[in-house]
Amino acid sequence: MPFKKYRKKANQAIHAIQVDLDLISFNYRKWGGTQTCKAGDWLVENNGDVYTIDQQVFADTYQLIAPATYQKIAAVWARQADVDGSVETKEGRSHYKSGDYIVANHADGSDAWCIGKQKFHDMYEADE
Repeated sequence: MPFKKYRKKANQAIHAIQVDLDLISFNYRKWGGTQTCKAGDWLVENNGDVYTIDQQVFADTYQLIAPATYQKIAAVWARQADVDGSVETKEGRSHYKSGDYIVANHADGSDAWCIGKQKFHDMYEADE
């Protein structure tokens, strides 16, 4: 199934703080696997969901709209999964179930992550 282009809805801003600390990394459990946050990455609160985003990915895809509040300005590409599986993200492995969405920062499906079906529809709209 091919990836289709989407944009984050305008009402879907996030809150984020850069982890600008003298550290190598820290690990946490999320999405069925161990995730890693490196110095310079971003700690994000997205409608009650907390996770980290790679420093360069954040710089390339988000824009400051108010203090500690950001809007995703880059398009994403997504497809609905037809079987259970997992994707390797910049932070670690993330698992999905059939019906969830595999979302990527690039049209070829690279730099991917996964999102549950309802959450995906709440956050994204087709970019036609």
